[in-house]
Amino acid sequence: MSFRIGTDAYARHVGRYSAALASAFCERAGVAAGDSVLDVGCGPGPLIAEAARRVGPERVAGVDSSAPFLAICRAALPGADLRTADAEDLPFGDQSFDVVLSQLVLNFILDARAGVAEMARVARRTVAACVWDYAGGMTMLRAFWDAAIELDPLAPDEARTMRFCTAPELRSLWERAGLRDVATGEIVVAAEYADFDDYWTPFESGIGPSGAYVAALSSARRDTFRTACFRRLGSPPGPFRLDARAWFVRGTVPGSLSRTSGGDR
Repeated sequence: MSFRIGTDAYARHVGRYSAALASAFCERAGVAAGDSVLDVGCGPGPLIAEAARRVGPERVAGVDSSAPFLAICRAALPGADLRTADAEDLPFGDQSFDVVLSQLVLNFILDARAGVAEMARVARRTVAACVWDYAGGMTMLRAFWDAAIELDPLAPDEARTMRFCTAPELRSLWERAGLRDVATGEIVVAAEYADFDDYWTPFESGIGPSGAYVAALSSARRDTFRTACFRRLGSPPGPFRLDARAWFVRGTVPGSLSRTSGGDR
């Protein structure tokens, strides 16, 4: 529910990394002209927009459970097939798409194993996903949770609460779904911030697990936490840049011909 609060807040939160991540992710997944592509958990649309740029809007589809996010997608991509659905019950027939993708959604699927099984069912060739490296490389969130733990050792750090956030965990999930030639690797992108307020304000909207944590704090506790985050980022006096690492995984449907690039085996 914390992702239904506001699309602008999402764009200023992790969403500011999404376009660059989508471009790199499509490359790693091997999306190419002529493919049909499904985006599972399309959100406000950065990944499906990148896929449409590569294959055409009439060859892409997306599902999400958030009405505000789907409204943005429909306005931007009127030719795409966009539906309200959960990952565990995709409204498409077997082998409907050449490539099935999911960007930053896997850990928010109620039953991730069932979701990946559904993704494999509707794919003809490739199933791929990416998730943040919550434990270290996603600097925006790592600084946030390190500050939280400094003040509250029991804070719900996403590095602990997210089930699938390392390359070995992703590989195991894909292999358990029966996918073959499973490859994993990293994608590193970056985002610019005008100042610390530009970084901090989206958290106060309540977006995502980090925003929900801030929203639950008292005013005094929130001010103390804000100061701790500022220190964790090096007390930036003005504009700054943060890197963000995501782990990706891809696999091929048994019996299909793969067309992928850029992964470690």
